[in-house]
Amino acid sequence: MKAPDPQKYVGAVESAVKILRRLAQIDAPEGVAIIARETGLNVSTTYNILKTLAKEGLVTFDEQTKGYAIGMGVLELSAPMLGRNPGDMIRPVMDRIAREHAVLVALWTVTPNGRIVLSDRVVPVDVVRADMRPGSRLPDLVGAVGRCVAAVRGLDRETLRDAYAGLRWQCDPGFDAYWDDVQQARVDGYAFDFGHLFRGLSIAAVVIRDIEGAPRLGLSAISIAEQIEEAALREAAVALKEAGAFIELNVFGRRDG
Repeated sequence: MKAPDPQKYVGAVESAVKILRRLAQIDAPEGVAIIARETGLNVSTTYNILKTLAKEGLVTFDEQTKGYAIGMGVLELSAPMLGRNPGDMIRPVMDRIAREHAVLVALWTVTPNGRIVLSDRVVPVDVVRADMRPGSRLPDLVGAVGRCVAAVRGLDRETLRDAYAGLRWQCDPGFDAYWDDVQQARVDGYAFDFGHLFRGLSIAAVVIRDIEGAPRLGLSAISIAEQIEEAALREAAVALKEAGAFIELNVFGRRDG
């Protein structure tokens, strides 16, 4: 059987997307040289792409400042997404991570009453896996997602110790280890649970914040422990972190930093 051709991408399209993403993140028009520097593109290439995007109405050009900004034309492309269930937009991201890393990917809603609720999950194809039922509820500080929630909320040690006393685990990690994991999650932007919440399961997770910085959603990658090495789960965690940043910006309008 003939091997499939490697995936090919169009460099000019990738460059145009880099430029649009840059312009979407700034508050004032920028010149060609700055845009080229910030996107890592050639100045001539940047200039030609900007002229094309301006012609299509996707960017605007200020004659006085000689700067470019995001244009109203992007609304024509994004309007069909407005008003849709955020879960419908997030699911393709989950599906990609599940396929590429052979893990179950779960989407959790962080509720105001101290719970996380399983809103959706995507299961990998042809992989023996654990599964969870949508609607399942857990305390919002338990597991890998819980470590991330605690990290984002910035809970101090004594407050978190009191909350930890009410958590239930199949294999209790102990508060000191849990506290260390929360501090590491503040640095890394993701957390792990190796068989503590549920015996035999390895889990990586991130939380997704709204524009005010409050945790609104959680994303977790779940695998049977013997089927995934720690390095592979860490790669899945990095993919979750990148997906979380994408969702924060495009669903909640949050620009980190």
